[in-house]
Amino acid sequence: MTITFPDGTKKKFMSGVSGYDIAKTISKSLSKQSVAMKIDGIQKDLTDSILKDSKVSLITVNTDEGLEIMRHTIAAQILARAIKNLYPKAKLAIGPTIENGFYYDVMFEKPISFEDLEFVEKEMKIIAMEKACIHKTFHSKQEAISLFKARNEDYKVKIIEESNQTQSFQIYTQGDSEFIDLCHGPHLPTLDLVGAFKLTKLSGAYWRGDSQNEMLQRIYGTAWKNESELNKYLLMIEEAEKRDHRKLGKDLDLFHFQDQAAGSVFWHEKGWRIYRKIMHYMRKKLEKNGYYEVNTPSLVDRSLWEKSGHWEKFREHMFTCESEEKTLAIKPMNCPCHVQIFRQGIKSYKELPIRMAEFGSCHRNEPSGALHGLMRVRAFTQDDAHIFCTKDQIVSETEKFCKFLMEVYKDFGFEDVTIKFADRPENRAGEDEVWDQAENALREAINEAGYIYKLNSGEGAFYGPKLEFVLKDAIGRDWQCGTLQVDFVLPERLDASYIGEDGQKHRPVILHRAILGSFERFIGILIENYSGNLPNWLAPIQVALININDDCLDYIRFIDDELKLIGISTVIDDRKEKINYKIREHAMNKIPYTLVAGHKEIDTQTVSLRTFGNTNQEVLNLKDFLKKIKNSCSIPENMSN
Repeated sequence: MTITFPDGTKKKFMSGVSGYDIAKTISKSLSKQSVAMKIDGIQKDLTDSILKDSKVSLITVNTDEGLEIMRHTIAAQILARAIKNLYPKAKLAIGPTIENGFYYDVMFEKPISFEDLEFVEKEMKIIAMEKACIHKTFHSKQEAISLFKARNEDYKVKIIEESNQTQSFQIYTQGDSEFIDLCHGPHLPTLDLVGAFKLTKLSGAYWRGDSQNEMLQRIYGTAWKNESELNKYLLMIEEAEKRDHRKLGKDLDLFHFQDQAAGSVFWHEKGWRIYRKIMHYMRKKLEKNGYYEVNTPSLVDRSLWEKSGHWEKFREHMFTCESEEKTLAIKPMNCPCHVQIFRQGIKSYKELPIRMAEFGSCHRNEPSGALHGLMRVRAFTQDDAHIFCTKDQIVSETEKFCKFLMEVYKDFGFEDVTIKFADRPENRAGEDEVWDQAENALREAINEAGYIYKLNSGEGAFYGPKLEFVLKDAIGRDWQCGTLQVDFVLPERLDASYIGEDGQKHRPVILHRAILGSFERFIGILIENYSGNLPNWLAPIQVALININDDCLDYIRFIDDELKLIGISTVIDDRKEKINYKIREHAMNKIPYTLVAGHKEIDTQTVSLRTFGNTNQEVLNLKDFLKKIKNSCSIPENMSN
């Protein structure tokens, strides 16, 4: 049989050859560094047999895929075995990888505490030092059930019983250990390849994520290639905890959450000021870039969602209600409604592209356990827009959008942006030939625009491939915010058309695009990126004015009026408190400027000004002060031009 490698070279092998055997024929070092392989794009263990002509790529330990496999092995093999060694009556549930780490859900006979994780981690290190080889056997459904029933592993039995699979259940073992675990793999071939790891936290988690089920304990951990990378990550996590937007949001009186409206934000005055400033800025940028703004209904009949395909693919995430024997859904996205506006009246090719924007209020039924402050909510507003264009306009519109997006990110202080190309997911609408067309069009567009991108395989939207724009924040974390999706499916489903130059009807292409993503999440990212000390133009209060005594209040109020005339948000602090106390308090509230005025300032028509983060003060005349504040606090509508 013929094996084709990633560089296009081909080599003959006997049927049944393993990935490990292939690695050995290439080089001894590769066989030592390989941890798994891909057969026709699907990850497999190195020991798996290849039975027919295939495309094969070897996964090495020093790649991102190799790191994820190592994390999976640590969770499903080392952590799981350590738990069973220390708590023989514990019942194992699931142990997947997550971003930067892994977790395992466990039902303990008696709940453990966070302090107990230290002992679990020590046991894990003992297991890792054994450097045992990992073996895999295949079993029928009944065999697998019997094996785990004999060990009282109720959750493994449930997983197997509920599976549609009937054969080839994979069970992994380690060396001479009696430990076994059910897993889809792949795993490291040997624990000798395990890097550095640490258990990080303990929480509760419902079995299957269903609050009607029993509560398990979830043990989280992180793993990296070596101790240096682990320590770097742990320092980042420590810094991230200090920057947690939920804590800062409370400390700075920006917003709060409560159980009666889980997943929805209660915006306080100062938080809402930030929200409105961002919306004002985005509205100006949209106008300048040729978009017009619309507003569409929140509650839409089921029939539209069925036509669009969202009902079939997205139903579980939609909030619904009944009215007059009709089923209505609160919109989880805006695109079908924008198509309805496009369909009003005959459109000509001369009108395209049409760039339709909406600050759309959307709702998605996220599981309660997945909610996380502003980062994961049920009610949110998108800076959403849809570009209706011809196929010939895809490239130029992609270039324009990418330029627009980069300008916005720069204004918010993000200049390290990675682009990912997300191709067809397993759960998708449309025929493969339509996806081929869409993927080729988007690939051509991003190449023509001159941007470098990484492939994010299988992560496209259900109606089309997309570009994902990932920001790197001040402490090195990645945040995926913007998207651009090419859609040939929705125009067909919802019968959108325009009259072409030939006088015939044609389907437009829809480019779904967002820059911020959702306002809520983007504000959370900003708060954490700046540790609450937002850029001056975004600060909810930009200048605090303090009078030394009551005789100075009129002067303070005069300055306050002048600041308001140039659009600066202020607060007058005339409390009967010590001046230094008030200055410290405003610094804690991260107000960019604190102005102090007394008789001396009145006589000279000056102000004493302190800048956040600077203990020194400067004395400015009123004209220079107002100019300084205006320049540093104005919304950067023209900063990127």
